[in-house]
Amino acid sequence: MKRRALLLFSEGLDSILAGKLLKSQGIEVIALRFITPFFGWKWKGREDEFDTYVRKEFGFEAGIVEDITPVYLKMLAAPAHGYGSQFNPCIDCKILMLRLAKKKLEETGASFLATGEVVGQRPMSQLRNTLRHIEKEAGVKDILLRPLSALKLPETTPEREGLVKRERLLAISGRGRKRQLALAKDFGLRNIPSPAGGCLLTDPALAPRFRRYFEIKEGKVCSQEAEILTFGRHFELSHGSWLVLGRTEEENKRLQKLSAGKIILKLSGIPGPLGLFLLKKSETDLLEAARLLKKYAPKARHLEKVKVLFLRADKIVQSIEV
Repeated sequence: MKRRALLLFSEGLDSILAGKLLKSQGIEVIALRFITPFFGWKWKGREDEFDTYVRKEFGFEAGIVEDITPVYLKMLAAPAHGYGSQFNPCIDCKILMLRLAKKKLEETGASFLATGEVVGQRPMSQLRNTLRHIEKEAGVKDILLRPLSALKLPETTPEREGLVKRERLLAISGRGRKRQLALAKDFGLRNIPSPAGGCLLTDPALAPRFRRYFEIKEGKVCSQEAEILTFGRHFELSHGSWLVLGRTEEENKRLQKLSAGKIILKLSGIPGPLGLFLLKKSETDLLEAARLLKKYAPKARHLEKVKVLFLRADKIVQSIEV
């Protein structure tokens, strides 16, 4: 059996260390980075760069990026185990990722799965009994190894079969990071990631926005909408429409790129934010949207009158003076 592990890689310190521990035993490590607009999205379209990054930075065998947005959004709309303190479905997220990773074992030639999870580190998804429940639900019992906490958990198949030496694994538990930081130094890691999870679904500033939009759409949110929800200024208008304004030139460009099928707003002849109707429910909301666009345009807000253009596929469908 090949000594190769498929590592669920979050780019956090714990998943890096889990991979380095396995590599130190001569095991080939393939870093699998699942992405959605809520996490890991910077790698979208940069799959080759990710592969190069994990090879050069950590010495892993390879790096794989996989966009799981459609199936993730379906789960996010109604997670069986509920949400955490924000809009984070941590237990169902982990179950989904492990199920998907298991399907890639044969394709990658890996013998088992690995994660950087630490017993007791996260209250929702990393308590001992929760870890066992996740394994069972994902169908990965005995083929999932957690190198940082392995000695606190039952022996797994790769350990029993001699692919991994159990005595060289660790017994870390709890929320402290002293042991991990010491390990990072031992492994000579140059850049130590912050302990924050990096998932926008846990962000108290953004999570209420996500939750509200999912409520309005009754969970039927597409990939395009999910990405737009992660940036810009958002307004729920008086008659149910949902408006997004770009805050920077870069955000304006992103809105334009993601505008397929949507109505775009822009000022006529004056630089300023781009607007987009993420959801348009009433013609009555057009005037309110136009006024908001003017309000957030520094070069227009003090003018007596400006013209706001409404475009679909770069064709003007309406204009309003405000």
